[in-house]
Amino acid sequence: MRPLGNSPLVRNDKTLVLAHDHGLEHGPKQFGGVEERLDPREVFEMATHDAVTALAVGKGLAETYYPSYEDDVNLLAKLNGGSDLWMGDPYSPQNWSVDYAAELGADAIGYTIYPGVNRETDMFEDFRPVQEAARDHDLPIAMWSYPRGQAVKDHRTRDIIAYAARIGLELGADFTKVKYPRDKEAMEHAVNAAADNRVLLSGGSKTSDRDFLELVADCMDVGVSGLAVGRNVWQRDDPYDILDKLDEVVFEGASADDVL
Repeated sequence: MRPLGNSPLVRNDKTLVLAHDHGLEHGPKQFGGVEERLDPREVFEMATHDAVTALAVGKGLAETYYPSYEDDVNLLAKLNGGSDLWMGDPYSPQNWSVDYAAELGADAIGYTIYPGVNRETDMFEDFRPVQEAARDHDLPIAMWSYPRGQAVKDHRTRDIIAYAARIGLELGADFTKVKYPRDKEAMEHAVNAAADNRVLLSGGSKTSDRDFLELVADCMDVGVSGLAVGRNVWQRDDPYDILDKLDEVVFEGASADDVL
């Protein structure tokens, strides 16, 4: 764990990552109804909003678009990812290096791990040089910790999500992004399991403003350090409105009722 008080990813001790790795991970179908956002510049513009402390993108988007936004956007370089076309046990191959991300001006590193899959040991081994290189460059690292595999019958249970959060701490991440385990007490257990590691809520699929903001507020109440969200922002007709509301809920401690 590295001290993060001066990190650009943290404001008022909280973090809001706008995730935009969906073009690789899920494909163009995720942009149905908002096809104009297939142009990454649309989402880079959203990332200039005051609520956003970092934008998570892969190699191609970072190379192509980040130079035009480097003064206004903090880059979280998402180093691995795979397509939705693969139907086997999930594995997320590395697509670029920490050194190259640092050369492009990254402020942090992101990496996905699937605990419980057949290639778990490979993914843990893949993560080790990434984590150590991030330390060499003094870059914080965020782990997407998503348990899967034959032994994981329900990947959102209280114990599974707590284990996912703990794995981030044990493997040396600074932030660990996890799914919501369906209730506040279970999320609080995950936060406690992570100890000093900063737990980030996965924003998930688009829901109503009220459902989404109530979820975020509940998680902030039990000690979550923020969230990493994509579709619940850029799939909306007015993404800037939801970012205004998230700014108050995440960084000011407002409730959903306060902002709706």
